[in-house]
Amino acid sequence: MKKRKDKRRAEKKINYFVEFQKITKHFFKDFIKWLKSVEDTRHQSYIRYPPEALLLMLIMKHVTGLESMREMTIQFNTDQAIENMGTFLNLDLEELPHYDTINNFLEKLKIEELEHIRDKMIRKLISKRSLDRFRLSVNGKFYWVIAFDGTGLFTFKERHCEHCLTKERKNPKTGEVTVTYYHHVLEAKLVVGDMVISLGTEFIENESEEVTKQDCELKAFYRLSARVKKAFPRLNICILGDSLYACEPVFKICESNRWVCALRFKDGSIPTVARKYGTLKEEITDNQIIKHVGEEKWEMTWVNNIDYNGRSLHLCELTVFEEDELTQTFVFLTTFLITEKNVERVIRAGRSRWRIENEGFNRQKNHRGYIHHLNSHHDVAMKNHYLIIQIAEILMVLFEKGLDFFQKFQKTIKEKSSNLLETFRLRTPTEEDLTCLENPIQIRFT
Repeated sequence: MKKRKDKRRAEKKINYFVEFQKITKHFFKDFIKWLKSVEDTRHQSYIRYPPEALLLMLIMKHVTGLESMREMTIQFNTDQAIENMGTFLNLDLEELPHYDTINNFLEKLKIEELEHIRDKMIRKLISKRSLDRFRLSVNGKFYWVIAFDGTGLFTFKERHCEHCLTKERKNPKTGEVTVTYYHHVLEAKLVVGDMVISLGTEFIENESEEVTKQDCELKAFYRLSARVKKAFPRLNICILGDSLYACEPVFKICESNRWVCALRFKDGSIPTVARKYGTLKEEITDNQIIKHVGEEKWEMTWVNNIDYNGRSLHLCELTVFEEDELTQTFVFLTTFLITEKNVERVIRAGRSRWRIENEGFNRQKNHRGYIHHLNSHHDVAMKNHYLIIQIAEILMVLFEKGLDFFQKFQKTIKEKSSNLLETFRLRTPTEEDLTCLENPIQIRFT
């Protein structure tokens, strides 16, 4: 009972919205300037709200866990929310914009504008060196781990736009063919500890209705990898991916970009490599480590220098036992030369790919962001909504990991967003709160 009482007392002292501003300003002191600097193509004589007000309102929608634009307009319609937004932006606001005003703005906003803001955020995080300790250290070098994966966004019974992907299904009984229209996206996520941060986005879409071959995840990867290399040319990168990425074009891209990879490997990916690995694994007996991790027993084996199209590939395998019963097996294909010293690090890096599905897509579909919710039917606005969610999630992840209170008292994802919503719409900052905003803070991630 005392612990719960202490928690209530401690929480009363916290203005979550002020803390959110402090952490945002700590990592990105020019964040509002970046929002303000986007190219505004609207007719200037009709403008009531500047770009930074429209974009920040959407960011607050996502970090506070609101699903729809209508809900945002209703929840933010308080005097305190208007005052808080004005304080954050250093603007004198009488009202907050309606969601129609925001969507009209997003329809005309080039998606490159938001991509540039995210690039600046990533560069700031890297330059601050706050995340250096989460880099992968293998064979004397440090690598930033980036997971690539695709996911579905929207599904329609009728064509939504000319860029829709299509899927046909035939009813085996009636022979009737049903066409489904859908939109997918490919994400490149920076994996740092238990955090995943959006680093790049490529929408998987057809150029027009007349295409003979549809766009796909691998084609999107070719485009996205080129943009990641251009945006971060000097970054040492280790890419993670599922077995789809274990193929010649991906290897060539890695070699061209001087990247390394740790990819999930299945027998069907490259049959010749799988056969060689199966044979060599039986012949080599000294490349094995057994380790107890908690209640699990890990058996780690590896085989180096399997030739594939003139290059050397290396494979490592993790077999997990619980109470002497086999529970899981993972095989990873990598361009790292595997040794007894690094095999566990490579395996742990390869397994961390699941974070893009859990901390990434699952969170943004079911807990916050709600990327599956269609906030606009307009093609460009739809993409801009998605990119704003990625920017908002970067801020929210830093907020969750940077606020000591969240580390001390365990809260769910939705509770954290709900706390932030409550203080934003109902609590006016005190003079002490405003003074604290100007004081420097120190954040150390665990």
